[in-house]
Amino acid sequence: MDHNAPVGKAPAIAAALADVGPRLKRLRTQRGVTLAALSEATGISKSTLSRLEAGQRRPSLELLLPIAQAHRVPLDELVGAPEVGDPRVRLQPRQAHGRTVLPLTRQPGGLQAWKIIVPAAQAEPDPRVHEGYEWLYVLSGRLRLVLGEHDLVLEAGEAAEFDTRVPHWFGSAGDRPVEILSLFGRQGERMHVRARPLKSRSPSA
Repeated sequence: MDHNAPVGKAPAIAAALADVGPRLKRLRTQRGVTLAALSEATGISKSTLSRLEAGQRRPSLELLLPIAQAHRVPLDELVGAPEVGDPRVRLQPRQAHGRTVLPLTRQPGGLQAWKIIVPAAQAEPDPRVHEGYEWLYVLSGRLRLVLGEHDLVLEAGEAAEFDTRVPHWFGSAGDRPVEILSLFGRQGERMHVRARPLKSRSPSA
């Protein structure tokens, strides 16, 4: 018997593995992804995914890696790995109005950056107004943006910016979740985007 082995290590590992299934199901449902869609994205059968979420299938690296890639999350987020020995600040996602919101900035005031995942569930537009200026960039999926008199659909790679004093609302425009990057300034700060690169100098310059 190894008397130098950490006490309680085996129960801790067992508890972490037992929590993987519920964590996988919670992540999938929060994003509005069906088992069929996840099966198609990962190549793992629906029955295997269902058993994994129910705790009837032991999680393995071969199963968790494609699931993490499909959800675009770190592997340690799926297994609940303890954050030990890492000096970096890890920002935690939260739920707001049925959406998953991950703050990317911590400092108060100034521009605030967020990654937002909007589920595929259809919702009726409910435009709101408030002080500030917002810039949205679609990372994946299709975004429906209602802005004043306009009703727009933005594809992945497209962006929009607007004064938030104009009535606005956004949600998923398709049957899949949409992931967006949001930059928001309460004092009306605007993004400064370079429209084109500067002309390179000639060799003789």
